[in-house]
Amino acid sequence: MQVDIGNALSDVARPGVSEGALERLDERVARVHERIERGMADDEFGYAALNLPETTDATEIREAVEPLTDADHVLTVGIGGSALGAVTVSRALGLDGHAVLDNVDPAETRRVLDALPLADTAVHVVSKSGTTAETLANFLVVREAMTEAGVDWTERTVVTTGADGPLRAAAETEGLPALDVPEGVPGRFAALSTVGLVPAAILGGDVEGVLVGGRAARESLALSLFDSPAYAYGAVCYALENRGATTNAVMPYLESLEPFAEWFAQLWAESLGKDGLGQTPVRALGATDQHSQLQLYRAGRHDKLVTLVQSSERPDVPIPETDVAGLAYLGDGETTLGDLVDAEFAATEASLAAAGQPNVRLTVDPTPEGVGELLVAMEAACILVGELHGVETFTQPAVEWGKRAARGLLGGGEFEEADAVAEKRRLVVE
Repeated sequence: MQVDIGNALSDVARPGVSEGALERLDERVARVHERIERGMADDEFGYAALNLPETTDATEIREAVEPLTDADHVLTVGIGGSALGAVTVSRALGLDGHAVLDNVDPAETRRVLDALPLADTAVHVVSKSGTTAETLANFLVVREAMTEAGVDWTERTVVTTGADGPLRAAAETEGLPALDVPEGVPGRFAALSTVGLVPAAILGGDVEGVLVGGRAARESLALSLFDSPAYAYGAVCYALENRGATTNAVMPYLESLEPFAEWFAQLWAESLGKDGLGQTPVRALGATDQHSQLQLYRAGRHDKLVTLVQSSERPDVPIPETDVAGLAYLGDGETTLGDLVDAEFAATEASLAAAGQPNVRLTVDPTPEGVGELLVAMEAACILVGELHGVETFTQPAVEWGKRAARGLLGGGEFEEADAVAEKRRLVVE
Protein backbone atom coordinates (compact mmCIF):
# COMPACT_ATOMS: atom_id res chain seq x y z
CA MET A 1 0.00 0.00 0.00
CA GLN A 2 1.19 3.49 -0.79
CA VAL A 3 0.09 6.76 0.85
CA ASP A 4 0.58 10.12 -0.86
CA ILE A 5 0.15 12.99 1.62
CA GLY A 6 1.43 15.74 -0.69
CA ASN A 7 -1.98 17.38 -1.15
CA ALA A 8 -2.42 17.64 2.62
CA LEU A 9 0.67 19.82 3.07
CA SER A 10 0.24 23.45 4.02
CA ASP A 11 1.72 24.78 0.77
CA VAL A 12 -1.19 23.12 -1.08
CA ALA A 13 -4.14 22.97 1.29
CA ARG A 14 -5.90 24.88 4.00
CA PRO A 15 -6.02 23.51 6.52
CA GLY A 16 -2.75 21.82 5.80
CA VAL A 17 0.22 20.60 7.77
CA SER A 18 3.79 21.67 7.09
CA GLU A 19 6.60 19.19 6.67
CA GLY A 20 8.25 20.78 9.70
CA ALA A 21 5.16 20.13 11.80
CA LEU A 22 5.13 16.51 10.65
CA GLU A 23 8.78 16.14 11.60
CA ARG A 24 7.99 17.46 15.09
CA LEU A 25 4.97 15.17 15.35
CA ASP A 26 7.21 12.27 14.31
CA GLU A 27 8.84 12.30 17.74
CA ARG A 28 5.45 11.53 19.30
CA VAL A 29 4.75 8.90 16.64
CA ALA A 30 7.92 7.07 17.67
CA ARG A 31 6.78 6.98 21.30
CA VAL A 32 3.31 5.79 20.30
CA HIS A 33 4.83 3.08 18.11
CA GLU A 34 6.75 1.78 21.10
CA ARG A 35 3.49 1.74 23.10
CA ILE A 36 1.71 -0.15 20.32
CA GLU A 37 4.53 -2.67 20.11
CA ARG A 38 4.31 -3.29 23.87
CA GLY A 39 0.58 -3.76 23.62
CA MET A 40 1.01 -6.25 20.78
CA ALA A 41 3.75 -8.14 22.60
CA ASP A 42 1.59 -8.45 25.72
CA ASP A 43 -1.58 -9.25 23.73
CA GLU A 44 -3.33 -6.38 25.51
CA PHE A 45 -6.99 -5.67 24.88
CA GLY A 46 -7.38 -3.87 21.56
CA TYR A 47 -3.71 -4.00 20.60
CA ALA A 48 -4.20 -7.75 20.12
CA ALA A 49 -6.08 -6.88 16.93
CA LEU A 50 -2.78 -6.20 15.20
CA ASN A 51 -1.70 -9.75 16.06
CA LEU A 52 -4.60 -11.34 14.17
CA PRO A 53 -2.63 -11.86 10.94
CA GLU A 54 -0.41 -14.18 13.00
CA THR A 55 -2.91 -15.69 15.45
CA THR A 56 -5.85 -16.37 13.13
CA ASP A 57 -5.85 -20.02 12.05
CA ALA A 58 -7.05 -20.23 8.44
CA THR A 59 -6.97 -24.02 8.59
CA GLU A 60 -9.33 -24.05 11.56
CA ILE A 61 -11.74 -21.80 9.66
CA ARG A 62 -11.63 -23.98 6.56
CA GLU A 63 -12.23 -27.15 8.57
CA ALA A 64 -15.22 -25.60 10.35
CA VAL A 65 -16.91 -24.44 7.16
CA GLU A 66 -16.02 -27.44 4.99
CA PRO A 67 -19.55 -28.94 5.24
CA LEU A 68 -20.93 -25.64 3.91
CA THR A 69 -18.61 -25.04 0.96
CA ASP A 70 -21.17 -26.43 -1.47
CA ALA A 71 -23.19 -23.25 -0.90
CA ASP A 72 -23.19 -20.57 -3.58
CA HIS A 73 -24.56 -17.99 -1.14
CA VAL A 74 -23.64 -16.93 2.38
CA LEU A 75 -25.88 -14.95 4.72
CA THR A 76 -24.07 -13.18 7.55
CA VAL A 77 -26.31 -12.46 10.53
CA GLY A 78 -24.60 -9.91 12.74
CA ILE A 79 -24.36 -6.18 13.30
CA GLY A 80 -21.61 -3.55 13.25
CA GLY A 81 -18.19 -5.13 13.52
CA SER A 82 -19.77 -8.58 13.37
CA ALA A 83 -20.82 -7.94 9.78
CA LEU A 84 -18.98 -5.01 8.19
CA GLY A 85 -15.54 -6.61 8.16
CA ALA A 86 -16.86 -9.79 6.56
CA VAL A 87 -18.69 -7.89 3.82
CA THR A 88 -15.61 -5.74 3.20
CA VAL A 89 -13.36 -8.78 2.77
CA SER A 90 -15.68 -10.78 0.52
CA ARG A 91 -16.51 -7.81 -1.73
CA ALA A 92 -12.89 -6.73 -1.97
CA LEU A 93 -11.97 -10.27 -3.01
CA GLY A 94 -14.57 -10.11 -5.76
CA LEU A 95 -16.71 -12.88 -4.27
CA ASP A 96 -20.35 -12.96 -5.29
CA GLY A 97 -23.21 -14.34 -3.22
CA HIS A 98 -22.59 -12.70 0.15
CA ALA A 99 -25.71 -11.21 1.72
CA VAL A 100 -26.04 -9.71 5.18
CA LEU A 101 -28.69 -9.07 7.80
CA ASP A 102 -27.17 -6.33 9.93
CA ASN A 103 -30.32 -4.41 10.77
CA VAL A 104 -33.80 -5.25 12.01
CA ASP A 105 -35.80 -3.36 9.41
CA PRO A 106 -38.61 -5.89 8.81
CA ALA A 107 -39.00 -5.00 5.13
CA GLU A 108 -35.29 -5.44 4.43
CA THR A 109 -35.13 -8.70 6.37
CA ARG A 110 -38.00 -10.09 4.32
CA ARG A 111 -36.50 -8.80 1.05
CA VAL A 112 -33.14 -10.46 1.76
CA LEU A 113 -34.69 -13.79 2.70
CA ASP A 114 -37.06 -13.79 -0.27
CA ALA A 115 -34.16 -13.14 -2.64
CA LEU A 116 -31.97 -15.98 -1.38
CA PRO A 117 -32.20 -19.62 -2.49
CA LEU A 118 -32.22 -20.84 1.11
CA ALA A 119 -31.41 -24.45 0.23
CA ASP A 120 -28.18 -23.18 -1.38
CA THR A 121 -27.33 -20.70 1.38
CA ALA A 122 -24.90 -21.04 4.29
CA VAL A 123 -25.68 -18.95 7.36
CA HIS A 124 -22.95 -17.37 9.50
CA VAL A 125 -24.22 -16.02 12.83
CA VAL A 126 -21.84 -13.72 14.68
CA SER A 127 -22.16 -12.27 18.19
CA LYS A 128 -19.32 -12.07 20.68
CA SER A 129 -21.62 -11.94 23.70
CA GLY A 130 -24.22 -14.23 22.18
CA THR A 131 -26.85 -11.82 23.49
CA THR A 132 -26.97 -9.14 20.77
CA ALA A 133 -30.69 -8.48 20.38
CA GLU A 134 -30.69 -7.59 16.69
CA THR A 135 -28.54 -10.59 15.75
CA LEU A 136 -30.52 -13.13 17.76
CA ALA A 137 -33.86 -11.78 16.54
CA ASN A 138 -32.77 -12.01 12.91
CA PHE A 139 -31.34 -15.49 13.48
CA LEU A 140 -34.69 -16.69 14.82
CA VAL A 141 -36.40 -15.25 11.73
CA VAL A 142 -33.85 -16.95 9.44
CA ARG A 143 -34.31 -20.29 11.20
CA GLU A 144 -38.06 -20.11 10.73
CA ALA A 145 -37.75 -19.10 7.07
CA MET A 146 -35.42 -22.03 6.35
CA THR A 147 -37.70 -24.47 8.16
CA GLU A 148 -40.72 -23.21 6.20
CA ALA A 149 -38.70 -23.67 2.99
CA GLY A 150 -38.01 -27.29 3.93
CA VAL A 151 -34.36 -26.63 4.72
CA ASP A 152 -32.67 -28.09 7.80
CA TRP A 153 -31.09 -24.94 9.16
CA THR A 154 -28.83 -26.93 11.50
CA GLU A 155 -27.01 -28.32 8.46
CA ARG A 156 -26.54 -24.86 6.89
CA THR A 157 -25.36 -22.81 9.88
CA VAL A 158 -21.98 -21.95 11.40
CA VAL A 159 -21.63 -19.81 14.53
CA THR A 160 -18.87 -17.45 15.67
CA THR A 161 -19.27 -16.37 19.29
CA GLY A 162 -17.71 -16.17 22.74
CA ALA A 163 -17.11 -19.03 25.16
CA ASP A 164 -20.44 -18.48 26.91
CA GLY A 165 -23.90 -17.17 26.15
CA PRO A 166 -27.11 -18.22 24.41
CA LEU A 167 -25.52 -18.52 20.97
CA ARG A 168 -22.79 -20.84 22.24
CA ALA A 169 -25.43 -22.89 24.08
CA ALA A 170 -27.55 -23.13 20.93
CA ALA A 171 -24.55 -24.26 18.90
CA GLU A 172 -23.77 -27.00 21.42
CA THR A 173 -27.40 -28.12 21.64
CA GLU A 174 -27.89 -28.28 17.88
CA GLY A 175 -24.43 -29.60 17.04
CA LEU A 176 -23.50 -26.56 14.93
CA PRO A 177 -19.89 -25.90 13.91
CA ALA A 178 -18.73 -23.09 16.18
CA LEU A 179 -15.69 -20.83 16.02
CA ASP A 180 -14.35 -18.58 18.75
CA VAL A 181 -14.38 -14.80 18.59
CA PRO A 182 -10.78 -13.71 19.24
CA GLU A 183 -10.03 -12.65 22.80
CA GLY A 184 -9.17 -9.03 23.45
CA VAL A 185 -10.33 -7.75 20.04
CA PRO A 186 -13.25 -5.30 19.65
CA GLY A 187 -15.56 -6.32 16.81
CA ARG A 188 -14.65 -3.41 14.56
CA PHE A 189 -11.00 -4.57 14.65
CA ALA A 190 -11.84 -8.23 13.99
CA ALA A 191 -12.02 -8.37 10.18
CA LEU A 192 -8.92 -10.60 9.93
CA SER A 193 -10.33 -13.23 12.27
CA THR A 194 -13.08 -15.82 12.36
CA VAL A 195 -15.50 -12.88 12.50
CA GLY A 196 -14.54 -11.53 9.08
CA LEU A 197 -13.08 -14.46 7.14
CA VAL A 198 -15.73 -17.20 7.40
CA PRO A 199 -17.95 -16.04 4.48
CA ALA A 200 -14.93 -15.62 2.20
CA ALA A 201 -13.72 -19.10 3.16
CA ILE A 202 -17.12 -20.64 2.35
CA LEU A 203 -17.17 -18.90 -1.03
CA GLY A 204 -13.67 -20.08 -1.91
CA GLY A 205 -11.78 -16.85 -1.22
CA ASP A 206 -8.05 -16.69 -0.52
CA VAL A 207 -8.21 -15.96 3.21
CA GLU A 208 -4.61 -17.10 3.60
CA GLY A 209 -3.54 -14.34 1.22
CA VAL A 210 -5.50 -11.78 3.23
CA LEU A 211 -3.61 -12.82 6.36
CA VAL A 212 -0.29 -12.59 4.53
CA GLY A 213 -1.13 -9.01 3.55
CA GLY A 214 -2.09 -8.21 7.10
CA ARG A 215 1.28 -9.43 8.29
CA ALA A 216 2.99 -7.20 5.72
CA ALA A 217 1.12 -4.17 7.06
CA ARG A 218 2.08 -5.04 10.60
CA GLU A 219 5.72 -5.46 9.65
CA SER A 220 5.71 -2.07 7.91
CA LEU A 221 4.98 -0.23 11.17
CA ALA A 222 8.06 1.75 12.09
CA LEU A 223 9.37 4.38 14.48
CA SER A 224 8.86 7.11 11.87
CA LEU A 225 5.73 8.10 10.00
CA PHE A 226 7.97 8.73 7.00
CA ASP A 227 8.76 4.99 6.91
CA SER A 228 5.25 3.67 7.55
CA PRO A 229 2.22 4.23 5.27
CA ALA A 230 -0.20 3.44 8.12
CA TYR A 231 1.39 5.95 10.49
CA ALA A 232 1.75 8.55 7.75
CA TYR A 233 -1.99 8.40 7.14
CA GLY A 234 -2.88 8.42 10.83
CA ALA A 235 -0.52 11.28 11.65
CA VAL A 236 -1.88 13.45 8.84
CA CYS A 237 -5.47 12.75 9.91
CA TYR A 238 -4.58 13.75 13.48
CA ALA A 239 -2.71 16.89 12.43
CA LEU A 240 -5.47 18.03 10.09
CA GLU A 241 -8.20 17.41 12.65
CA ASN A 242 -6.34 19.65 15.07
CA ARG A 243 -6.25 22.28 12.33
CA GLY A 244 -9.97 22.15 11.61
CA ALA A 245 -10.49 19.20 9.23
CA THR A 246 -13.08 17.52 11.43
CA THR A 247 -14.63 15.47 8.60
CA ASN A 248 -12.90 12.63 6.75
CA ALA A 249 -14.61 11.72 3.47
CA VAL A 250 -13.39 8.31 2.28
CA MET A 251 -13.89 7.89 -1.47
CA PRO A 252 -12.75 4.63 -3.09
CA TYR A 253 -12.67 4.51 -6.89
CA LEU A 254 -13.53 0.80 -6.93
CA GLU A 255 -17.01 -0.61 -6.46
CA SER A 256 -15.44 -3.59 -4.70
CA LEU A 257 -14.16 -1.26 -1.96
CA GLU A 258 -17.45 0.53 -1.35
CA PRO A 259 -18.05 -1.63 1.78
CA PHE A 260 -14.53 -0.66 2.92
CA ALA A 261 -15.72 2.93 3.29
CA GLU A 262 -18.55 1.74 5.53
CA TRP A 263 -16.18 -0.44 7.58
CA PHE A 264 -13.81 2.52 7.91
CA ALA A 265 -16.67 4.73 9.10
CA GLN A 266 -17.40 2.42 12.03
CA LEU A 267 -13.71 1.97 12.85
CA TRP A 268 -13.02 5.71 12.88
CA ALA A 269 -16.24 6.88 14.55
CA GLU A 270 -16.54 4.26 17.29
CA SER A 271 -12.84 4.30 18.15
CA LEU A 272 -12.07 8.03 18.05
CA GLY A 273 -15.37 9.80 18.78
CA LYS A 274 -14.70 10.54 22.45
CA ASP A 275 -14.03 13.48 24.75
CA GLY A 276 -15.25 15.95 22.12
CA LEU A 277 -12.71 14.64 19.60
CA GLY A 278 -12.75 12.56 16.43
CA GLN A 279 -13.20 13.20 12.74
CA THR A 280 -16.65 12.49 11.36
CA PRO A 281 -16.24 9.80 8.65
CA VAL A 282 -18.27 10.24 5.46
CA ARG A 283 -18.73 7.58 2.79
CA ALA A 284 -18.47 8.40 -0.89
CA LEU A 285 -17.84 6.45 -4.10
CA GLY A 286 -15.83 7.51 -7.10
CA ALA A 287 -16.65 8.31 -9.80
CA THR A 288 -20.36 8.37 -8.85
CA ASP A 289 -20.10 11.04 -6.17
CA GLN A 290 -18.08 13.38 -8.33
CA HIS A 291 -21.54 14.31 -9.62
CA SER A 292 -22.89 15.10 -6.16
CA GLN A 293 -20.77 15.23 -3.00
CA LEU A 294 -17.69 16.64 -4.73
CA GLN A 295 -19.49 19.99 -4.99
CA LEU A 296 -19.34 20.26 -1.19
CA TYR A 297 -15.84 18.86 -0.84
CA ARG A 298 -14.42 21.35 -3.33
CA ALA A 299 -16.50 24.47 -2.74
CA GLY A 300 -17.78 24.04 0.79
CA ARG A 301 -16.18 24.78 4.13
CA HIS A 302 -12.51 23.99 4.58
CA ASP A 303 -13.25 21.53 7.36
CA LYS A 304 -12.73 18.27 5.49
CA LEU A 305 -10.04 15.80 4.54
CA VAL A 306 -10.86 13.73 1.46
CA THR A 307 -9.27 10.27 1.38
CA LEU A 308 -9.13 9.03 -2.21
CA VAL A 309 -8.57 5.29 -2.68
CA GLN A 310 -7.38 3.85 -6.00
CA SER A 311 -6.24 0.47 -7.25
CA SER A 312 -2.73 -0.09 -8.56
CA GLU A 313 -4.26 -2.11 -11.41
CA ARG A 314 -7.64 -3.41 -12.55
CA PRO A 315 -9.31 -5.56 -15.19
CA ASP A 316 -10.45 -3.38 -18.06
CA VAL A 317 -13.28 -2.98 -20.55
CA PRO A 318 -12.69 -1.27 -23.92
CA ILE A 319 -15.13 1.46 -24.95
CA PRO A 320 -16.57 0.56 -28.38
CA GLU A 321 -15.83 2.84 -31.28
CA THR A 322 -18.49 5.33 -32.32
CA ASP A 323 -19.08 7.85 -35.07
CA VAL A 324 -21.27 10.05 -32.88
CA ALA A 325 -19.99 13.60 -32.93
CA GLY A 326 -18.57 14.69 -29.63
CA LEU A 327 -17.91 11.15 -28.41
CA ALA A 328 -14.88 10.37 -30.54
CA TYR A 329 -12.55 11.09 -27.61
CA LEU A 330 -14.19 8.15 -25.80
CA GLY A 331 -15.08 5.76 -28.60
CA ASP A 332 -11.80 5.98 -30.47
CA GLY A 333 -11.07 2.25 -30.28
CA GLU A 334 -8.27 2.77 -27.75
CA THR A 335 -9.84 4.33 -24.66
CA THR A 336 -11.12 1.99 -21.92
CA LEU A 337 -13.38 2.31 -18.89
CA GLY A 338 -10.22 2.03 -16.81
CA ASP A 339 -8.74 5.03 -18.62
CA LEU A 340 -11.91 6.96 -17.90
CA VAL A 341 -12.04 6.19 -14.17
CA ASP A 342 -8.31 6.92 -13.82
CA ALA A 343 -8.81 10.28 -15.51
CA GLU A 344 -11.74 11.05 -13.22
CA PHE A 345 -9.67 10.12 -10.17
CA ALA A 346 -6.85 12.40 -11.26
CA ALA A 347 -9.29 15.19 -12.06
CA THR A 348 -10.93 14.96 -8.65
CA GLU A 349 -7.59 14.98 -6.89
CA ALA A 350 -6.40 18.01 -8.88
CA SER A 351 -9.74 19.77 -8.44
CA LEU A 352 -9.54 19.49 -4.65
CA ALA A 353 -5.91 20.63 -4.61
CA ALA A 354 -6.70 23.62 -6.83
CA ALA A 355 -9.38 24.66 -4.36
CA GLY A 356 -6.99 24.24 -1.41
CA GLN A 357 -8.97 21.32 0.04
CA PRO A 358 -6.72 18.74 1.71
CA ASN A 359 -6.75 15.25 0.26
CA VAL A 360 -4.71 12.07 0.63
CA ARG A 361 -4.27 9.29 -1.92
CA LEU A 362 -4.22 5.62 -0.87
CA THR A 363 -3.06 3.22 -3.58
CA VAL A 364 -3.87 -0.41 -2.88
CA ASP A 365 -3.10 -3.67 -4.67
CA PRO A 366 -6.26 -5.48 -5.91
CA THR A 367 -5.13 -8.80 -4.45
CA PRO A 368 -6.00 -10.76 -1.30
CA GLU A 369 -2.68 -9.60 0.12
CA GLY A 370 -3.55 -6.00 -0.74
CA VAL A 371 -6.91 -6.30 1.00
CA GLY A 372 -5.33 -7.59 4.21
CA GLU A 373 -2.65 -4.91 4.10
CA LEU A 374 -5.23 -2.13 3.68
CA LEU A 375 -7.41 -3.25 6.60
CA VAL A 376 -4.57 -3.74 9.07
CA ALA A 377 -2.94 -0.46 8.00
CA MET A 378 -6.16 1.44 8.69
CA GLU A 379 -6.50 -0.25 12.08
CA ALA A 380 -2.95 0.76 12.96
CA ALA A 381 -3.61 4.31 11.76
CA CYS A 382 -6.71 4.46 13.94
CA ILE A 383 -4.83 3.22 17.00
CA LEU A 384 -2.11 5.81 16.37
CA VAL A 385 -4.66 8.64 16.22
CA GLY A 386 -6.31 7.41 19.41
CA GLU A 387 -2.98 7.35 21.22
CA LEU A 388 -2.07 10.83 19.98
CA HIS A 389 -5.44 12.13 21.17
CA GLY A 390 -5.17 10.28 24.47
CA VAL A 391 -8.61 8.65 24.15
CA GLU A 392 -9.70 5.10 24.99
CA THR A 393 -9.60 3.80 21.43
CA PHE A 394 -10.96 0.33 22.12
CA THR A 395 -14.05 1.16 24.18
CA GLN A 396 -17.49 2.36 23.04
CA PRO A 397 -19.41 3.69 26.07
CA ALA A 398 -21.91 5.69 24.01
CA VAL A 399 -22.82 2.59 22.01
CA GLU A 400 -23.29 0.55 25.17
CA TRP A 401 -25.58 3.24 26.64
CA GLY A 402 -27.94 2.89 23.68
CA LYS A 403 -27.87 -0.91 23.90
CA ARG A 404 -28.89 -0.82 27.56
CA ALA A 405 -31.69 1.65 26.85
CA ALA A 406 -33.12 -0.52 24.06
CA ARG A 407 -32.87 -3.68 26.12
CA GLY A 408 -34.70 -2.03 29.00
CA LEU A 409 -37.51 -0.89 26.69
CA LEU A 410 -37.96 -4.47 25.46
CA GLY A 411 -38.21 -5.89 28.98
CA GLY A 412 -34.72 -7.37 29.01
CA GLY A 413 -33.92 -6.02 32.46
CA GLU A 414 -33.93 -2.91 34.61
CA PHE A 415 -31.74 -0.25 33.02
CA GLU A 416 -31.85 3.38 34.06
CA GLU A 417 -30.91 4.39 30.51
CA ALA A 418 -34.38 3.27 29.41
CA ASP A 419 -35.94 5.88 31.69
CA ALA A 420 -34.41 8.63 29.57
CA VAL A 421 -36.72 7.68 26.70
CA ALA A 422 -39.76 8.84 28.66
CA GLU A 423 -38.01 12.11 29.47
CA LYS A 424 -37.61 13.14 25.84
CA ARG A 425 -38.28 16.83 25.21
CA ARG A 426 -41.05 17.19 22.61
CA LEU A 427 -42.07 19.96 20.24
CA VAL A 428 -44.32 18.30 17.66
CA VAL A 429 -45.47 20.00 14.46
CA GLU A 430 -48.17 18.24 12.40
